[in-house]
Amino acid sequence: MFVTKKHLNRRQLLRSAGVALSLPLLDAMIPALTVQAQTAANVQPRLGFVYVPHGAIMSEYTPATTGKDFAFKTILKPLESYRDHLNIISGLGHQAADTTAVHSLSPCTWLSGIRPKATLGSDALAAVTIDQMAAQVIGQDTPLPSLELATEDHSGLIGACDRDYGCIYMNTLSWRSPTTPNPMEINPRKVFERLFGQGGTVAQRLARQAEDRSILDAVVQQTRSFNSSLGQNDQQKVSDYLENIREIERRLQQAESLITHNAELVIPEAPSGIPFVYEEHLRLMFDLMVLAYQAEITRVATFMMARELSNRTYPQVGVFEGHHATSHHQNNAEKMAKNVLIQTFHVSLFKEFVDKLAAIPEGDGTLLDNSILLYGSNMSNSNAHDHYPLPTVLLGKGAGRIKTGQHIRYTERTPMSNLLLTMLHKAGVDADKVGDSTGIVSEV
Repeated sequence: MFVTKKHLNRRQLLRSAGVALSLPLLDAMIPALTVQAQTAANVQPRLGFVYVPHGAIMSEYTPATTGKDFAFKTILKPLESYRDHLNIISGLGHQAADTTAVHSLSPCTWLSGIRPKATLGSDALAAVTIDQMAAQVIGQDTPLPSLELATEDHSGLIGACDRDYGCIYMNTLSWRSPTTPNPMEINPRKVFERLFGQGGTVAQRLARQAEDRSILDAVVQQTRSFNSSLGQNDQQKVSDYLENIREIERRLQQAESLITHNAELVIPEAPSGIPFVYEEHLRLMFDLMVLAYQAEITRVATFMMARELSNRTYPQVGVFEGHHATSHHQNNAEKMAKNVLIQTFHVSLFKEFVDKLAAIPEGDGTLLDNSILLYGSNMSNSNAHDHYPLPTVLLGKGAGRIKTGQHIRYTERTPMSNLLLTMLHKAGVDADKVGDSTGIVSEV
């Protein structure tokens, strides 16, 4: 198969009984004696945008020194083992968000750098975000051009969520056009079915669950015969990939079972499939992102780990006050310390996602090596509600296109849009300008 340069197509699917599963990149997709970059298996960067609300305690976020030998501060300490895979970039700001409507404008300007129209009605007007610019170029040959995820849904709110700006601006990071926001999906079951099929009503899904029919059972026989033509390394990749899918499905079924069979635990506004425990919800969403990237179901994803104005409590780390209330710390040392606990907790959960990307081989490296991930917030000091300097981490090597391992500091306010433009270029998207960009971040 390899000597004759016949190889599996990069879009090879496992099909059976109406189920179609994409495969990860396998050695058998690369013909022998052929440079990988010249084959259909040429690795494309995955773009990810992970957002947290209410800024950061910047004194516990920003390294004291620049260059490669910086020391990690408390909040980013969980990412220290990925020093060689990341850049911390300080001194960036978004002037587009500099109004009194800070919570509405923080999400919708983070990936665009353009201030939207002030309106409370249906005539919302924002700007295309860079995830959608990328989806138009690198997402057109994948089943899903992009994926939009969140953990809290307030899309049912209407009217003024923040001063003169409607709630529509707060509910998503992603805008397909200036008038079309992309809804963020909070239900991992719906995301799972969007990735792997088996849609239907809640009753139909529960019936399938009662029959204990995994969507993977429909392709087991084909996988066995398919594996016989693969090398040992590829067989292990396929096995691990399918096992990860099965594990996520098991966890989703467990969550649905709790909701369905324990009436005293039912939260009326929570759709079936959403775990009650916040960190398990986050982990499921991150795991679905990993699978979507691994099989190239999508190359572009946005994830809002929590929503602006979220008053979620974090008893897991000893914070029993709501996040938004705690973010108004008034420079009180005790409240600031609680914010550090919340922010470090978010980074530690993001780090688990990074761990999984780093554990998946792909091409000459790992899925993490082939990713470009932006992690941060569009607010700086939550007490001042300002947008400079923004807490910003760029993680992943972009399939060899990004220089990493640095703390880069701009001493004068520099547009955050410069980094957005740089990310597009590193992903292979030719763009002249994003928002108020004045150039690129040449250090990466």
